[in-house]
Parts: sequence; C-alpha cells; structure tokens
Amino acid sequence: MHSKNKSAPTSGQRRSIERVKAMPCGVCGAAGPSEAHELRQGLWHTAIPLCPDCHRGGFNGIHGQQRIWKVKKLDELAVLDKTIAAVMEAA
Repeated sequence: MHSKNKSAPTSGQRRSIERVKAMPCGVCGAAGPSEAHELRQGLWHTAIPLCPDCHRGGFNGIHGQQRIWKVKKLDELAVLDKTIAAVMEAA
C-alpha cells in the first residue's frame, strides 16, 4: 500500500482506503476485498476499488492492456464516480 515515493497516509486517509478496499471491484464487480488504486500517486482520497485482475492483470488490468475496461467502456474517472456514489449511499 505504501511506496517510498509518497508520504504515508494520515489516519483519515487510511480509513478512506480501508473503506474502498472493502468494496467490490469497480470494474467487474468481483466481491471484495479489493485493492485500492489511486488515480494519482499520493492522492489517497481518489482511490478506487479494483480486484487483482482489473488492477494488476496483464490482460485486463489498468496497469496492463485494460481489455475489460475497454469492453465495459470505463476509465478511472468513471469508476471514481461510482465509488463516490457508493460511499455516499452508505453514509
């Protein structure tokens, strides 16, 4: 979760990350726990929930060929919008 290239998250940011990780994948809907992918490194509140395949998978993952993202016509901003909506509905 923490890289040497960014500062450690605050307690509030950690709570936000844990909430995101508990959600299902924002792309394929796989049940959580998910991995938290930040849209921009170090901006902890822009994390989206992704299963390992949609996150790091070479074929489907955001860090790979992004095939499932393209099939579902999603990008990081669209998944962030879904994530925020789900958090707000749960509040």
